Amino acid sequence: MTMRRLIPAKYFVKLFALVLTVGLALTVVPTAMSQQQPKALPPPDAAATTAPHRTRLILKDGSYQIIMSYRVVGNVVHYISAERGGEEEEIPASLVDFDATRRWDQAHFGPSGDNANPNQPPPIDPELLKEEADRAALTPEVAKDLRLPEDDSTLILDTYRGTPELVPLAQSDSDLNRDTGHNILRAAINPLSAAHQIITLKGETANVQVHVAQPVLYLRVGDEAVPSTAGKPFTVDTHGATSIVKSGPPGGSPESRYVIVRADVRTGERVIASFQIPLLGTGHLQEDVVETTTELLPGGHWLKITPTRPLDFGEYALMEVISDTAVNLSVWDFGVHPVAPENRDVIKPEPKRPATLERRTAGQF
Repeated sequence: MTMRRLIPAKYFVKLFALVLTVGLALTVVPTAMSQQQPKALPPPDAAATTAPHRTRLILKDGSYQIIMSYRVVGNVVHYISAERGGEEEEIPASLVDFDATRRWDQAHFGPSGDNANPNQPPPIDPELLKEEADRAALTPEVAKDLRLPEDDSTLILDTYRGTPELVPLAQSDSDLNRDTGHNILRAAINPLSAAHQIITLKGETANVQVHVAQPVLYLRVGDEAVPSTAGKPFTVDTHGATSIVKSGPPGGSPESRYVIVRADVRTGERVIASFQIPLLGTGHLQEDVVETTTELLPGGHWLKITPTRPLDFGEYALMEVISDTAVNLSVWDFGVHPVAPENRDVIKPEPKRPATLERRTAGQF
């Protein structure tokens, strides 16, 4: 018979206490370690993020973009453009002068670049407001998502298959180089003479054909970027009633008046006849002459010209009336034909795109 050795009860108590102590230690140590472990620092690029307010992102070449905010991701700078409706754009970080950007921001918004009161909207620098207004005035919106460009001087607003389009108009003596600047060739018209031919345009139709009866025209004025130069001679039949004048006020001016004259289409050409300048604005209708209303758009860069009545199908020319006895023989010709094909070189609406973040791998720039 085997004898079992009994373990005193006091040893059981000590063993239980030891097990309990080890278990509590295993539970508490990870928690304590997690509490003592320092938090991971944000990546260096995350610190290069501005708060939303209008500021300048200055480039190393001295130019800048007016932005709402920017952030650096790797070697790419993502910024929200204040000039293009809040679209997110990007540029290589190597092109940005961050020191100059921070200096300008601190000089205008303080060291933090933010408002002292976060509940108040961020301040807008008056200089930036003026710059934004000037830039917007150069390219005003004439239809939804459709803006006038910076590189054309005369355009006509058309609608093709329900879509508004801007069509550049070249003056009749500039078709070869499609120059849309203001070319001036003045002619004095005897107000007492009968209607007679003053301009002959080559071809039976104009290069531009609009599809609406009351197109709106936009003429660039008051801009040094649009020079006034002498136009090339036309075929002008004076009949003793007109003469070329080399002096007088400049063309392409809001001080001038503008009329739309219907052309007489003949074999291989279109003929523009004279009209009675003193009758303009008196309510007396003249055959083949459609008067217009003019509006100088904010900023003084564009003149909006609208015919006072619908145009019939046919060929027309926009003419500038410089004075009570002089007109500009450099005209902008176009036709009105609803079934004509779409014009070339049109400017179409560009809807604002939602801001998107493109994924790029390191080393793409």
